[in-house]
Amino acid sequence: QVQLVESGGGLVQAGGSLRLSCVVNGRTFSSYNMGWFRLTPGKEREFVVAISASGATTYYADSVKGRFTISRDNAKNRAYLQMNSLKPEDTAVYYCAAGQKYNARGLYADGLYDYWGQGTQVTVSS
Repeated sequence: QVQLVESGGGLVQAGGSLRLSCVVNGRTFSSYNMGWFRLTPGKEREFVVAISASGATTYYADSVKGRFTISRDNAKNRAYLQMNSLKPEDTAVYYCAAGQKYNARGLYADGLYDYWGQGTQVTVSS
């Protein structure tokens, strides 16, 4: 059983920064691609960023390019999401996800991920 636990969410003013962390318990972390998604009331779950198992390849939604950075530490079984220049529209519940599948486009689709965390709230005030 693979368990994911997010932390680091909170309330921040527009322009501020937050760093989310996702610790993965269970099987070999280094074999999993990791992704971050977010969910806002009334909207579908949205892809944010992803990183391959090796860390060699990253994927970003256009809305966060240049502001968010995903990284991973395979020795610590953790993935991180550094969020800078936050905007009110970044307000959402953020979920980390783990999977071992790819498709031709990369790691954008939520169906590629088998395990999900419980989510952490990020609120950006204007």
